[in-house]
Amino acid sequence: MKVSFYNLGCKVNFAETSILQEQLKTAGHEIVRFGEPADAVFVHTCTVTNNADSDCRKLIRRIHREFPDAIIGVFGCYAQLHPEEIAEIDGVKLILGNEEKFELDIFLKNCEKDSNCEIYTDGLKNAEFHAATSIDNEVHTRTALKIQDGCDYFCTYCAVAYSRGRSRSMNFGDLREEVLSLNFVQAKEIVLSGINIGEYSSEGKNFTDAVKMLDSLPLDLRIRISSIEPNLVTEEIIDTIAKSKIFCHHFHIPIQSGSDTILKMMNRRYTSNFFAQQIERIHSKIKNCCIGIDVIAGFPGETDELFQETYDLLSNIDFAYLHVFSYSDRSVARASKFENKVPNLIKKHRTNQLIELSQQKKSQFYDKNVGKIARIIPETFHAETGDTTAWTDNYVKVRFETAAQLPKEFFNVEILSNEGDFCRAKLLK
Repeated sequence: MKVSFYNLGCKVNFAETSILQEQLKTAGHEIVRFGEPADAVFVHTCTVTNNADSDCRKLIRRIHREFPDAIIGVFGCYAQLHPEEIAEIDGVKLILGNEEKFELDIFLKNCEKDSNCEIYTDGLKNAEFHAATSIDNEVHTRTALKIQDGCDYFCTYCAVAYSRGRSRSMNFGDLREEVLSLNFVQAKEIVLSGINIGEYSSEGKNFTDAVKMLDSLPLDLRIRISSIEPNLVTEEIIDTIAKSKIFCHHFHIPIQSGSDTILKMMNRRYTSNFFAQQIERIHSKIKNCCIGIDVIAGFPGETDELFQETYDLLSNIDFAYLHVFSYSDRSVARASKFENKVPNLIKKHRTNQLIELSQQKKSQFYDKNVGKIARIIPETFHAETGDTTAWTDNYVKVRFETAAQLPKEFFNVEILSNEGDFCRAKLLK
């Protein structure tokens, strides 16, 4: 068969999609680009918000309109939690949960396009860890490496613990060998990815041990950590990264709310003061570190005063950008049953306020980097302008003049000016 994939959601989904494509290639199928004619089209879903669910349904309907004869398969988090909703959409023939999807080749072999929709979503109780690696950009310089899956936290707003199952991790020895293997094939940046990466645990080793072990390896690449919970950023992790020549000076740490009242209702495992202190600890050890933050606007019971607590706290924290989410009910999560829901117009207004704050903070962070020398890996070459786009170790997006696509190597640039969405830079000899 000719088969295509469309990925929705996080880097873990992205990495898993990559290994599923390889699985089908091994089984003799041809992988084609999404949008090209295909005998089967698979959608890897996310369910972090109502919008994610809605986007998935719209995408499936579009696929069926454009390729009415194709087998449509759906798997991932939305499929795990709400398979019946997906089964009602015309054209869907196969729905797999987050464990069953790793046997996609077998299910596809037994799938008939004229049959009724089949649902297989039972396997999370004894779910195993499935390693996954994927190229994360078009010039093959950045790789997402899944080292952990699942979550044991059960925050009251979140469906992920239900859709992904218990926390489980890559074997500690396998992690070492996988990173050495990626170094051998000349990957230049590895993004360590997981659903709750700070919960990594294997052979009596935790995420701090993993960071220290990876930092000791003879690698010609850099390593970036994806989102990590604030209570799981240990002093040893901060100290290791501060001295490291391998780990990027970049953290993405969710706060979700700056109000202790809301944090308690969310079942988060820290206070606003602890979060602020963590950011100060990082900056005291790692100069010019990029810190990104997740925050939710409009959680049930969030009054104007409680939202102001969040806004004021973030205003006084030194960070580089926000990922802002409007609260969205997830039917399996406890907060969906909470009273005092925030009206949509108020949620939208608060979301916009936080987005504006994020833009201000990003501009300030970019300004701080003007005049500095930074190390980059060339990514996209824009032939029409003669520019190359890249990211610095501390996550500043830069553009600089080049005559052609540069090789997959480390280069130094001087950052010249803040241009808003990026910084203008000059390639150094």
